Amino acid sequence: MSFSIKAQSQVPRVCKLLQQQAQISTSRCSTLHARSVLTSRSPSAVHASRRKNLQTRAAQKEAVKPKPAAKQEKQDGTELTWQPGTPEPLGPSLGPSQKGINFALYSEHASAVALEIYTEEDHSIHEIMLDPTQHKSGHVWHVLVDTLPPAGVLYAYKVQGQGGWETGGRWYNEDMLLDPYAPLISGRRCFGVRDDIEEFEEKQGSLFWGTFDFESPAFKWGTDYQRPNLAWQDLIVYEMPVRSFTADASSGVGAGKQGTFQGITEKIPHLVELGINAVELLPVFEYDELEFQRIPNPRDHMVNIWGYSHINFFAPMSRYAADGAGPAAAAKEFKEMVQQLHKAGIEVILDVVYNHTAEGGDDDPYVLSFRGIDNEVYYMLDAQNKSHLLNYSGCGNTTNANHPAVKQMIIDSCRRWVEEYHVDGFRFDLASCLCRDSNGTPLAVPPIIRDIAKDPVLSKVKLIAEPWDCGGLYQVGGFPNWDVWGEWNGKYRDDVRRFIKGDAGVKSAFATRITGSADLYHVNNRKPYQGINFIIAHDGFTLYDLVAYNGKHNDANGEQNRDGSNDNFSWNCGHEGETSDAGVNALRQRQMRNMMLALMVSQGTPMVLMGDEYAQTRNGNNNWYGHDTKMTRFEWDQLESVRDTYFRFYSELIKFRKAHPLLGRPDFLRPDDITWHEDNWDNSDSRYLAFTLHDLGQGGGDLYVAFNAHTFAIDAHLPRAPERKTWRRVVDTNLQAPKDITPGGNKGVDPVYSVQPFSSVLLVAK
Repeated sequence: MSFSIKAQSQVPRVCKLLQQQAQISTSRCSTLHARSVLTSRSPSAVHASRRKNLQTRAAQKEAVKPKPAAKQEKQDGTELTWQPGTPEPLGPSLGPSQKGINFALYSEHASAVALEIYTEEDHSIHEIMLDPTQHKSGHVWHVLVDTLPPAGVLYAYKVQGQGGWETGGRWYNEDMLLDPYAPLISGRRCFGVRDDIEEFEEKQGSLFWGTFDFESPAFKWGTDYQRPNLAWQDLIVYEMPVRSFTADASSGVGAGKQGTFQGITEKIPHLVELGINAVELLPVFEYDELEFQRIPNPRDHMVNIWGYSHINFFAPMSRYAADGAGPAAAAKEFKEMVQQLHKAGIEVILDVVYNHTAEGGDDDPYVLSFRGIDNEVYYMLDAQNKSHLLNYSGCGNTTNANHPAVKQMIIDSCRRWVEEYHVDGFRFDLASCLCRDSNGTPLAVPPIIRDIAKDPVLSKVKLIAEPWDCGGLYQVGGFPNWDVWGEWNGKYRDDVRRFIKGDAGVKSAFATRITGSADLYHVNNRKPYQGINFIIAHDGFTLYDLVAYNGKHNDANGEQNRDGSNDNFSWNCGHEGETSDAGVNALRQRQMRNMMLALMVSQGTPMVLMGDEYAQTRNGNNNWYGHDTKMTRFEWDQLESVRDTYFRFYSELIKFRKAHPLLGRPDFLRPDDITWHEDNWDNSDSRYLAFTLHDLGQGGGDLYVAFNAHTFAIDAHLPRAPERKTWRRVVDTNLQAPKDITPGGNKGVDPVYSVQPFSSVLLVAK
């Protein structure tokens, strides 16, 4: 059976605006950022405002219910017909014989669902009310629209339900809601620049549509294409925001490509020269970078460049397409980027945010999708008071990840990114949120974590957890793992920072961290590489700021310096911020090199942050998510100024680690693998540590490493080198470039080596 509908008699404003899409200039995207001057509101005002807005929208068009076999024309003279369709797969898909589009939406508690369709053919919105007796199977609402084209269609849903907030529902009967399974999303075209297409309304926010492209030919990965399939222990990860990497004009990629996937593609030679072999991209799923400007607040001057605020888990960020070319172009250019990174031997790991969405909390919700489709399914609620959302993410809501439908959505999302986009792994933001049940109680065996670990596709890629959340669940070393999951090692960060800056009583902890954190990971069949070692990450100071500031300086964020971490274990080396003091600056240079050496000689998987290769500063701001300015952008001219000095040290040290078999091992060290040159383990005042890693047939030669965090020099009596070999200096952080690193080793050193204050040494036996 099929039914037909007619176009709305009055075309809403959005239709007229969408007609202008093809006319928008794509020569370049402006970098101007608009600010909205709004007024604060209470929850009651939220609903009053929304009711008024919805009444206005409802007056613009009349809902059209199915009528048996009545043929009615669209504005272009053609007919739009539909039939019940199928409940699988969720989202849009091609109909039988590749004709028409099937739509399927999961909503357990909805009482009515309408599909809203806009087509480029007749520039009209069509509304199909779904009869539950024909268009609902279980909890899935579905319809096959026979005559829709395979591309050039925008769509959304309206969803109605019964009961108030006390029942767990949050129903907004006339709001356009984004399909959680939308494969592509259409919104504003250029990053950080409002336009008419998004139909922005004060307080309500922007309108995003689902869309699809079943028309373009399949992406050609190439007959000689191969995924790198690097071993875990060989990874050196480079964490980077897509936007910031090439947004600055000094990137030289051209205005239309700045801050895009194509921008990254053009700068792959830099990544190769640096020596890393995996990029960890900050979130690339669709998000609203102007969400902070929706209402007046201390952050309404900010633009979200990190992206930890998804509105969908399947669609690439459309504004990362070059020249504002839109969602289909973004998907294609993402694949091209992955293809070229893989060709260069670089894997792609995505930072994914399945713990919350951009819809926020109940005090000022940003209704976009999940909340209005089925709040009780998609979000955790207080079991004693369902009018209250649980907030373990720190962002107002927490995804109900262990609900069967939500769990499947997350797995479907991950699989799509692996199978369709060829990514090599994921870093799960605040992954401990995913270890809670619907009421927020921690689970020993969380279904979502277990099912991902057991999935035949996902278990084969790199899985990395950020093993904590904002509700106090801290699982470093204890994250449920099934011997598959890796973890960000927050204890590594803290212990290495404290030792290098000279804190007392940290030497034993430092030794444990640089030898693979066996106290955390030497359990069952876990490996040292499942601990992700990092000293610097996006969330905190840059490496330079870690040695230049004792405290955070986040005033530019608009929250009176209250945001960002206070526990940085940083040391300014004698002066807060920039200085012309040559002694302070020299000490900072040594300290940065000391930390980089510690990271590169540690067992476990090292991760570095974009910009640290040229000692980027953010002037002490350790929470820089909302600044699309020079503060956060990679400044390529600054890189050139240190290419022969600091950058050379940084990149050569990475390459040394990659080349030496004793670093980055697949298994934990055994007693005969290492000799500690130490008799002061119980002395809390000892700030000197030295050891030798032995070449037992692996190749590369023995390595001698020493760290001196004292204020005085230590004369190190070197152990005897293996027979017919000599100790040769590779690194001495006290020496000026180019002597600070000699990749093949120098001609040899004396039996007693003076390790200077706050410096470190790496020797190789050759």
